[in-house]
Amino acid sequence: MDRKTLLPLVASLALLPATLLAAPKCTDAPRSSWMSEAAMKQKILDQGYAIDIFKVSGNCYEIYGKTREGKKVEIYFDPTDGRIVKQRGG
Repeated sequence: MDRKTLLPLVASLALLPATLLAAPKCTDAPRSSWMSEAAMKQKILDQGYAIDIFKVSGNCYEIYGKTREGKKVEIYFDPTDGRIVKQRGG
């Protein structure tokens, strides 16, 4: 393979991890219709999760935390109704 072919391939592979780690699409609703952060945090706690980090990620609420059993999780929530859109771990 020559350099002209190899360079674009390597460059596209370098961008792949960033694409895979991107937040999912949780909602199209305007922020004015989102649950407040405090209400969302309480809902998450009521479901039995411990929150280590809570943040807005794109159009989602996202936490890094633990399940009731102490297993690490990363969860993306729809900020309008609190449903889980994507979860890693647990």
